[in-house]
Amino acid sequence: MSGSLNDYANERLSDAESSTQAVITHEWLVNWGGSESVLQSLKKVLPNADIHTLVYQPDERTALAFSTAQVIPSALNRVPLAGRLYPYALPFMPRLWLRKDIGQPELIVSSSHSFSKTAQAPGAFHLCYCHTPPRYLWDLSDEYTPGLFGRLTHRIRDRLRIADLRSAGLVDHFVANSRFVADRIFRTYGRTAEVIYPPVDTDQFTPATSKRTHFLAGGRLVRYKRIDYAIRAANQLKTPLVVFGDGPDRRRLESLAGPTVSFTGSVDHPDLVALIRSAWAFLYPGIEDFGILPVEVQATGTPVIARAAGGALESIKHGKTGLLYDASPEDPTSQVKLLSEAMLESTSRSWSPTACRHHAELFSRPHFERGFSDLLKRLGFDLVSGDS
Repeated sequence: MSGSLNDYANERLSDAESSTQAVITHEWLVNWGGSESVLQSLKKVLPNADIHTLVYQPDERTALAFSTAQVIPSALNRVPLAGRLYPYALPFMPRLWLRKDIGQPELIVSSSHSFSKTAQAPGAFHLCYCHTPPRYLWDLSDEYTPGLFGRLTHRIRDRLRIADLRSAGLVDHFVANSRFVADRIFRTYGRTAEVIYPPVDTDQFTPATSKRTHFLAGGRLVRYKRIDYAIRAANQLKTPLVVFGDGPDRRRLESLAGPTVSFTGSVDHPDLVALIRSAWAFLYPGIEDFGILPVEVQATGTPVIARAAGGALESIKHGKTGLLYDASPEDPTSQVKLLSEAMLESTSRSWSPTACRHHAELFSRPHFERGFSDLLKRLGFDLVSGDS
């Protein structure tokens, strides 16, 4: 697609014969997560759009969310155990997307954190909702592929970086899920992006009176979330900390835990809401692209204590819905000390559950869907006939 966005919008506005023929591309549909939540809203905005993905082996929640959608997987989906083994196909994903027949749409909307933005169709306008440039190729490359494994795979990653830059060149317009990611898109691809924050189901997280008995941390237990800092801070303060969730870092985290730290494992939704309602504050010491969980916590009326970096700077109002502490010291000892101080400060403050709730509602699912619909209309796409 060539020419300016304004030129393209004017062309589209002059053609009102039918609603836009659109497709949505999404990396894979296996486990429910933040990108799948975004996809659910994209499908609501564009209900007539088919969803193209590499692997469709959904868990129960994902299957339910897309039970009425036309989901079209790639040949990779026919590989035995594709739902488990698809990460090993990463080196082939750019080619799989290039070869995938997505029809002849006027509009491609890619939901991308890897290579789904590689999909092409002649003459189509490509709008990419970028959750992040692939972290395992760029800013977190060393953390994802450390030591000997990293040295053995560096040539593959070099080729994938080239493929990623090429795929970014196929995009006409980028949308980022935070200003933090918009900056990463600019640094990685040299492209500007407007920001539409991802949808949060704030209606499923509501305040209620509950006795507060502990600090809370958790989610997917992986290293970059720095839940080890929360555990070390709780150990130093000898204060109760509940860690929920599961993941590859759980065993290491359990080995660090003192007597006041407990692990719940995975929890269902009612139990998670109960844990949040009974927490003094939610601890968020990692650096995330946006972070839906802190918004869910605030929707429940509980404050968040977070490192002042990444998406937390955009989702938390310092002093009103939580505390943001200095992110600049890189060493773990300094970060644990700063977190400990913020935990002590938070217990001496009086927090307003109403203020937390009102702030979280700015990130609700209807707010996202209105914003994305407005963007498509501004670009000249017709959402009148069923696509609104």
